[in-house]
Amino acid sequence: MVARIYRPAKTAMQSGKAKTQRWVLDFEPEVAKAVEPLMGYTSSSDMKQQVRLYFDTQEEAVAYARRHNIPHRVEKPRNRVVRGAAYADNFRFNRVAPWTH
Repeated sequence: MVARIYRPAKTAMQSGKAKTQRWVLDFEPEVAKAVEPLMGYTSSSDMKQQVRLYFDTQEEAVAYARRHNIPHRVEKPRNRVVRGAAYADNFRFNRVAPWTH
């Protein structure tokens, strides 16, 4: 029952940074998921996969895990890399990737 503490990354479908400022504590799966043969549903008997706790800071999440004797692992957040690009770069003569249609 190892808990993972991390700050979620921005998804590709978002333009803003909503839901990326809080820290999340969730549990890693203990039991593998199984496919039900008749209907094809994926299920698991591990109820801890349904628990997801949110904290404002990393210290609060670590303190919670220590207070409840939960073994945990902290993943450091990665910095966002913004690459500048212009529409005119699509028509440059020295493109990195060749122009294809």
